[in-house]
Amino acid sequence: MKRQIDRYLQAWKEDQERKVLLLRGARQVGKTYCVRRLAETFETFMEINFEEDPRLISFFEGALNPSEINQKLIAYSGVSLKPGKSLLFFDEIQACPNAIRALRFYNEKMPNLHVIAAGSMLEFALSEIPSFGVGRISNLFLYPLSFREFLWALGREELDQMVQNANVSQPLDTTLHRELLEKFRIYQVLGGMPAVISAFISGRDLPSCQKIIDELVMTFQDDFAKYKKKVSVIRLMEVFRSAAHQAGGKFQYSKVAQQEAIHGYKVALELLIKSGLIYRVYHTSANGIPLGAQINQKKFKVILFDLGIHQRLLGLNLSDHMLKDPMDLISKGNLAELFVGLELMAYHDPTIRPQLYYWHRESRASNAEVDYVVQRENEILPIEVKAGTKGGMRSLFLFLEEKGMKLGVRFSHENFSRLEKIKVIPIYAVSTL
Repeated sequence: MKRQIDRYLQAWKEDQERKVLLLRGARQVGKTYCVRRLAETFETFMEINFEEDPRLISFFEGALNPSEINQKLIAYSGVSLKPGKSLLFFDEIQACPNAIRALRFYNEKMPNLHVIAAGSMLEFALSEIPSFGVGRISNLFLYPLSFREFLWALGREELDQMVQNANVSQPLDTTLHRELLEKFRIYQVLGGMPAVISAFISGRDLPSCQKIIDELVMTFQDDFAKYKKKVSVIRLMEVFRSAAHQAGGKFQYSKVAQQEAIHGYKVALELLIKSGLIYRVYHTSANGIPLGAQINQKKFKVILFDLGIHQRLLGLNLSDHMLKDPMDLISKGNLAELFVGLELMAYHDPTIRPQLYYWHRESRASNAEVDYVVQRENEILPIEVKAGTKGGMRSLFLFLEEKGMKLGVRFSHENFSRLEKIKVIPIYAVSTL
């Protein structure tokens, strides 16, 4: 499957000033697959998986000299490593902390050798290595497939190109708009996990896709056992499921646990965020930029990292959804708002870890909320998400008036259009923002 990150990986390969690359993201989002695709452009490729063969950890005991380590790796694998022509890939590197420490020495002593590292629980290992790789390591963040990537996987790149070329002045043809809404409905049901999308393309069998999603949830739950020194598996799973149920509203620990147990659930949430399974959406006053300087640390929403997994944690049956009215599906579990948040993450610069924000004013006289607030260059852009084609935009207009801003965005099932200060964009076209 073609991924957006492919071009960033290719650019890294060709960069004469490149550093060792760390590919970061949750388990099963396609990190290994993307590296293997890049490897096809090299003369030789060596893949070292520390979970698959723990014996390799011994190669990193003692001095962390890249030349000596490579001699052992070459003798073990039989694959040669030639600077400029070979790719060395350390997978599941979190299982070997010394290999993580060695990355800086690869950057310093063997800068011409292409080196990539990845791992499903990498963030935990990195947090335990002080000042790791500061100024010596490059990062790329990978997420589940976006809607654009879903269209590419379906072989509908021409349809995606039509979306990219459309705008308020040139909306899409009505027939194409309807077809894209149907593709969007399917994506909403499946989510963007590569294994699920691959299974759908192979057989279009929703029960099989649902089974794969359930297996992924079990895989994550198995991973939770690795965090048990910090918090119990039960608490992690409770927070994981609660995040799905609380989507669209302010996250409240009281909805997960009794008051006396809240601290443990706070730790559980932080671990799930660190693992990439949950994203936090902070409230911001949005009075200026940067938005992150005006957040309320105690006021935030959370969203799960994938739509399909979100729905299964809610206990929703994917096959049943395909038979329901699209409006019923989109409204279920705040899927529209969740989808837009995940799309904003997916299209963000992958070299930087993105942060999502929203705005909410609580007042007896005027309660208002804007689903997302983003910074675009030196401007603040408020975003409202509507499930379907109906619904007022009182909060969005109020925000624009209160902040003295000229433009807002509404994502809905409508075609490209404009309503006074509001640019209306089809919900499947978040990528055009």
